[in-house]
Amino acid sequence: MHQQKADVGLSWNPPRPKSFKRMYMFLVIQKISRWIQFCALPSWTLLSLALAASPAGAEPVREGRIEAERIGEHLAITPGQPLWVALRLQMDEGWHVNWRNAGDAGLPPVIHWKLPEGFTAGEIQWPYPERVVEPPLVSYGYHDEVMLLTRIETPPDLTLGSEVRIAADVEWLVCKGACIPGGTALTLTASVSEDGAQPDPRWTDDFAATRDRLPVAESGWQVRASLLETEIVLTLTPPDWWTGDLGEVYFLPYATTLIANAAEQPLDRLGDEYRLTIMRARNSSDQLERIAGVLYSSIGWRGSGSEKAIAFDAAVGGQPQSSSMAGSTSLSGSIWKSLLFAFLGGIILNLMPCVLPVLSLKVMGLIQGAGEARRTAVAHGGMYTLGVLVAFWVRAGVLLGLRSAGEQLGWGFQLQSPTFVGSRASLVFLLGLSLVGVCEIGTSLMGLGSSRAGSRAGSLGAFISGILAVVVATPCTAPFMGSALGYALIQPPVVSLLIFTFLGLGLALPYAVLAAAPAMLRFVPRPGAWMETLKQFMGFLLMATVVWLAWVLGNQSGAQAVTVLLSMFVLLGLAAWIWGRWGTVARGTPVRIVAAVVALILSATSIGWGILSVDMLATDTDTPDVHSAWEPYSPERARALSAAGTPVFIDFTADWCLSCQVNERVALDTDDVQQRFRDLGVVLMKADWTRRNETITRALAEYGRSSVPLYVLYDGKTQNPVFLPEILTPGIVLDALKDMES
Repeated sequence: MHQQKADVGLSWNPPRPKSFKRMYMFLVIQKISRWIQFCALPSWTLLSLALAASPAGAEPVREGRIEAERIGEHLAITPGQPLWVALRLQMDEGWHVNWRNAGDAGLPPVIHWKLPEGFTAGEIQWPYPERVVEPPLVSYGYHDEVMLLTRIETPPDLTLGSEVRIAADVEWLVCKGACIPGGTALTLTASVSEDGAQPDPRWTDDFAATRDRLPVAESGWQVRASLLETEIVLTLTPPDWWTGDLGEVYFLPYATTLIANAAEQPLDRLGDEYRLTIMRARNSSDQLERIAGVLYSSIGWRGSGSEKAIAFDAAVGGQPQSSSMAGSTSLSGSIWKSLLFAFLGGIILNLMPCVLPVLSLKVMGLIQGAGEARRTAVAHGGMYTLGVLVAFWVRAGVLLGLRSAGEQLGWGFQLQSPTFVGSRASLVFLLGLSLVGVCEIGTSLMGLGSSRAGSRAGSLGAFISGILAVVVATPCTAPFMGSALGYALIQPPVVSLLIFTFLGLGLALPYAVLAAAPAMLRFVPRPGAWMETLKQFMGFLLMATVVWLAWVLGNQSGAQAVTVLLSMFVLLGLAAWIWGRWGTVARGTPVRIVAAVVALILSATSIGWGILSVDMLATDTDTPDVHSAWEPYSPERARALSAAGTPVFIDFTADWCLSCQVNERVALDTDDVQQRFRDLGVVLMKADWTRRNETITRALAEYGRSSVPLYVLYDGKTQNPVFLPEILTPGIVLDALKDMES
């Protein structure tokens, strides 16, 4: 009974008492103790074996904004068989690490292996990344969590039962606006077993999910690459069985300086093939022999739910094959088409309510000086054209400079500022007072300058009139202008300035032609009293423009800002009246000087006080009207509705865009159109660009535009948008909805 036996780790032998009663209790306790040992032995044995076989690497390491960990796919290592390990990186919310090609900013994670003798590590297997948009930069990377897989070859002569230590130093750059370098040392310890193929159940799902995101090499799709001067064209030939839709497609290159990452990548269907056009980086090499990377499809390359990324490595061939179908995007065609559209848009811009008063005043100046030398008229036409071009060049330079600095801006961006709206309203108000005769600001400024006041003064007036025409043209986007401006803003600066130049030439053309061919003015009545009447009438048109600008300001900054603006107009009107009454040549020099000083002080004080007050009163007016049929634009909701089969109509608009307001009243908000929208179940979204909104600016850029109006219709059947023209009628909208049904 007292014979000593080998005990296992959980045995308990309490001291043995001398009395019988105590002896009996001792035996009971001993029996219970050994029964517990017997039951617990298998569990402890299994747990010990599992711990011995499990890759027992270190705990996750926290370093800055990242938690890093080295994990293995299997419970043990089998000699001579590959071992898959993963670097797991978990980022804080909003932070990301980069893909193998970081894009415009960042660096990919780097692993420096420290392997035992006979072990070799392969390349990192990179899941397809997401596009990280931080305007004007676009990077490629991963948010939240990512696992980077690596295959490690093992030697066949490993000793069974031994342990292997796999170590590595990891370096990364984690970014959220700014980038922070980091790194750590990670270790994985695994035992060697004859059967190490059993997966570690803790990580089975994670390894499977990561492999689902690895680009597929053999997909059945054929990719041909063509290299143009500023573009790369990828021609995608689907398998014979393909009948689906690709959705959004974009190219992720392995090379870091190959493409302009932020540029749009339009996809066109050309017969049985697809054509993806990618803008090249400015410093990309012209001696490319092969192009390699990943193609991403939002739907999947074998249909919905299938793999979304395929890898390819294609030799660079000749020019893309021509096609009779629309959608060919050769470089020369794109540029010449954009130049033509810009020129036509500039001509039509003269008929817009923003520009027509200025052009009419210039024509009146030509009529008034009809008897002057043809050389003088031609010189005035040239100076007017130069003023238009200089104004466009300055605006293009500012716009491109701000966009390159990270600002999301487009055509008419000045009117998104309450300060600019108030300043412009003040200028137009003063010009209107001048035209109706309250004061004389200067005929050269108003575009009425002629050689009667001297050739030099008339030329200066023509030049300033050209600048003024561009200033008042800001809120207008004529037909053809939208696509041309959108194309201009993603081109190199030289091409962008060329497109803006053609836009200016189109705007200046009517006046330049009349100045060069004065004989055409014979169809206009001779100079007389009617010209003064027309001039005063134009003043009232400018006052109507002031009312519209005040309405825009009210939507931007509230009713108090309008009150400030009207108060500013009272002071400006008083200043203009003082100058008009006592600042004329009929008054003596001292009187004129006093009138000028008083008028200048009143004007400067009122404008300074008014602009500062308007800027302080700026309010957020993005709250939607709950009683409206329109809901505020959300790109995520628009994509979700379209993917679910719900038709969506998006109105990109702004209060300062006259064309937008007319289209809404004449076409979009009519009873027939609204009823048709309801019948078809179309979700209406309004992208209000009145105030600066980077989301809407980015969406316009994705559609290849930089201005409003823009009207986009998704039929709910495909992900391809239908664009309506800039000038709408109820018939145009109803026809588009009818085409959607067919």
